[in-house]
Amino acid sequence: MAGIRLLAYEDGEHADGGHLLRSLTEMWMAESPKLLVAPRSPRLLHGVLEQADGESPMVEVPVDWLADEALALAATEARRRGAALIASAGPGPRRTDFPGRSSPRVMELEVDHAAAALQAVLRAREADPRHPAQRAAAQAQLAASPIEPEQIVVGAASMALVEHALDQRAAWAVAGWPIEDVLHRNKGQPLPPTRRGVVRTMQALESEQSLDQLELQFGQEPALAYRLLLHLNSASLGLRRRITSLRHGVMMLGYRTLDAWLAEQLPHTSDDRNLQPANATMVLRAHLTSQLMEAGVEEELRREVYLCGLFAQLDLVMDEPMRTAVGRVALPERLVEAVLRGTGPYAGVLQVAQALGQDNPAVVRATRARFDMGAEEINRSLLRTLAVATV
Repeated sequence: MAGIRLLAYEDGEHADGGHLLRSLTEMWMAESPKLLVAPRSPRLLHGVLEQADGESPMVEVPVDWLADEALALAATEARRRGAALIASAGPGPRRTDFPGRSSPRVMELEVDHAAAALQAVLRAREADPRHPAQRAAAQAQLAASPIEPEQIVVGAASMALVEHALDQRAAWAVAGWPIEDVLHRNKGQPLPPTRRGVVRTMQALESEQSLDQLELQFGQEPALAYRLLLHLNSASLGLRRRITSLRHGVMMLGYRTLDAWLAEQLPHTSDDRNLQPANATMVLRAHLTSQLMEAGVEEELRREVYLCGLFAQLDLVMDEPMRTAVGRVALPERLVEAVLRGTGPYAGVLQVAQALGQDNPAVVRATRARFDMGAEEINRSLLRTLAVATV
């Protein structure tokens, strides 16, 4: 994870960019991810720029908005105070008068540019590497791609475009990850746990880490967590009680048995690094879902809510209908209600967490209103979650 790009929308006439920046500065720690704040209106951006300095997160500035003299002046003053300003624009020549860094730059990949880049990728794949002329033509096609080096590419809707941007065009980062495309590559079979995740969990067992830490390790990958719950409730294990939580499962099996079970999983793991962003997104949603729960909720229920967020895309993980996936394993009824039917006490926090993952403020507002959740409460839960996000 290169960092987090936080899209900030105005919510009413009194949105305060300075307050947003102060809140971020207050919550962000030295070990927090690199942060790029992207205000989505000129007024909100102006408020952020008035407060931004060398201690602030990076600020995304759409170059077209700098035609506004007041905004251009605020950007210049922020840069003078040491603020890190990142230009945002479509493909094309860079402005030489931009009052910030020349790179990286946020590049919004529009449909026609994405199509041109993808066409270059496909033609390069079709070229016969044994023929110098075809190989040279393919390289020329790739060099003509609208994706330039040292850019933060937004709008790469397929893994072909992501790999082209990162591997062939040396993009600084890709904002967003085509999770469904990644999971589609595994079509026809459940998503495997990553080797990295299984080995990390075995190392935690070997070093005799606490029960909380072990539960956290299993909760870092939905596929691994799901497999553990399947195993715990299998007829072969013969436990008398249904096990519906990771923590309870770790307690029931014990460290030695768990280590042996993880060793059996190793041959069935994957080294595909493209799965890491998919897992990270699901884990981030799980943390956010649990953060959104009302303060003071019992810790056991908070763990249940975390599992609800982690399994929100269980149908994609298992490549089968959600009803089938949740029916295979013992899960709390409140969790099943939320992920399967969108009802019950966890439905609100889960649907708000899902809405916050979209670039659509109308969906967030409608979902928030449906479940009568306050904007300030949601914003603070989101920022607390992002400030401690890890890979």
